[in-house]
Amino acid sequence: MSETSRERLTQAGLNLIGQALSIFDSDLRLAVSNRQYQLMFDLPDTLTQPGTTFEDTIRFLVTRGEYGEVDDIEAAVRERVETARAFEAHYMERQRANGRTISVEGAPLPEGGWVTVYTDITPVKRQEALLRARSEELSDQLLDHAEALAAANRELAATNMALEETSRQLAITEARTRQVTEMMPAHIARVDRNLIYTFSNRRLSTVMPGSLANAVGHHASEALGPETYRKITPGFRRALAGEASVVEITHDPSGRRIRVALTPDLASKNEVSGVYILSTDVTHEAQARAALAQSAKRELAAQLSSGLAHDFANLLTIILGLQGRLERMEGLPADAQDAIRATLGAARRGGTLLDRIAAISGPRELRPQAVVLDDLFDDLAAMAGPTLHDPVTLDFDNSDLKDPILLDPGPLQDSLLNLILNANHAMRAEGGTIRIEARAVRDTWVEIAVTDQGGGFSDEALEHALDPFFTTKGNEGSGLGLSMVYDQTKLAGGTLRLANTEDGARVTMRLPLKPAARQAEPMMVLLVEDDEDIRASTRDMLRAMDHTVVEAGTIAEAEALLNLPDIALVLSDIQLPGPRSGVDLARKIRNQVPMILMTSLPPGDALRAQAPCPVLQKPFTAAQLAALLAGVPR
Repeated sequence: MSETSRERLTQAGLNLIGQALSIFDSDLRLAVSNRQYQLMFDLPDTLTQPGTTFEDTIRFLVTRGEYGEVDDIEAAVRERVETARAFEAHYMERQRANGRTISVEGAPLPEGGWVTVYTDITPVKRQEALLRARSEELSDQLLDHAEALAAANRELAATNMALEETSRQLAITEARTRQVTEMMPAHIARVDRNLIYTFSNRRLSTVMPGSLANAVGHHASEALGPETYRKITPGFRRALAGEASVVEITHDPSGRRIRVALTPDLASKNEVSGVYILSTDVTHEAQARAALAQSAKRELAAQLSSGLAHDFANLLTIILGLQGRLERMEGLPADAQDAIRATLGAARRGGTLLDRIAAISGPRELRPQAVVLDDLFDDLAAMAGPTLHDPVTLDFDNSDLKDPILLDPGPLQDSLLNLILNANHAMRAEGGTIRIEARAVRDTWVEIAVTDQGGGFSDEALEHALDPFFTTKGNEGSGLGLSMVYDQTKLAGGTLRLANTEDGARVTMRLPLKPAARQAEPMMVLLVEDDEDIRASTRDMLRAMDHTVVEAGTIAEAEALLNLPDIALVLSDIQLPGPRSGVDLARKIRNQVPMILMTSLPPGDALRAQAPCPVLQKPFTAAQLAALLAGVPR
């Protein structure tokens, strides 16, 4: 149905109403009227057209004597126009110049303007007059009351209509507000002074899994759970005292990091009537923050240790050289030979310690790829198995992490191998089982726990085992093993906890849980690499993933091939022949086609730091390349 047809049907419906009706908008212009409106006031057609001003209509009625004799027509018009601008609901009865009586009911509209209904109540008034004239039993006072009651009832009906419209608009506003709050990826709520929920957008169980889905009517301790409530209670107290606060807690049931903003609800006289609550999941932010903080510590440690390490390395080189010369001398007594060998062993051990310090403090970046934990555990068993003492066995349990997940497998494997060797050392006398368990903590963490039966940590070890150079192995240990595990875990945005069980020690590692993206759909890749061997191996990786490859050895060749219509990705080395680098190419085509750079330059290199796109560290595996390709926008 066309818009014109709908307007005609609407107008026909309005004309069937027995009362006169008019609607003026917020600019005091006629929007809608019916036929009875024109007939009741005998208006010309020009004053019933949409857009007619209220002022023109009033001037016509005043001039014609609708309101009786008026001394100043323009003043009377201005007065009625100003009254109309107030848009107040009203009911009145007035006698027209032609002797008939009408009731006027007006109600404002939410969008501005008002609707007015005019009813000819002359028959009702005549009946009232007839009743007054003919009734000898009813007193004048009773009749007055009856007339007043009738008028009051009509006014009340008009007021009720206005209240119903207001109530409807409030209901619509409330529904819209609830819809908006429930679309927010956060929990928005209010509690009263007794910490009973009076409003909740039903996101509580989404932000804090295990909490009540609908908290309204429940106490905060019941809705949140005892432990979470205990952590937030200090913030509730400050808010009820009139002080806004923000607390950040770990939600133990899910392992998520939650930020809770608590704002006092100030009533009259600045009295706190309740607390507004905004809870958001900041787990990924906290993980990134932890990784950034660990990177900053590593950078500082590298700055402090690099100079010392260089000097110690020179001294150890001199010592090794002198002791080697002594060892080759003939005729030395046996005890001198023993001293020389001990000195050489100590110097070599010092060199090993320097390598480990460099590994802890030196620059390193994560290289996540799709990892199947069962495969990683199989490789770990193959590496660690031959080093275990005869009474020690390994047991792996991975019940619910069967799908590939994004992890940097190298540091994880090194960490687990370190923990296994520590457990093996603790159990070498009595034997037992080293158990490695992996599980998902909600959708937030990969938790891997290594448990042994070696007697457990001492109180001192529980407090200091993660400190560099702390060891309980005497001269057999460097004191850097657990520190390296802690460093690698924190750098990945995870946590590391030490504890004792009934039989031994337990080390629990938590890493961010990130499901691996599906393999990228086949596409045409422009491979830019000047080394033929590297280009060939990378081409084979890409083709094994069903991608089509075109190759270039220089930036000039790459720019010529970019004219091909189906190029979906450029994979380029940073260091290429000629004055321009892969970074220059990436800057030039950043808005034309997605690009990934690859390089053997270290993470701290100045040229590499200028890259405006992802960088793949050489050497890389097919899995690492696939993980980057899966994240390329199409």
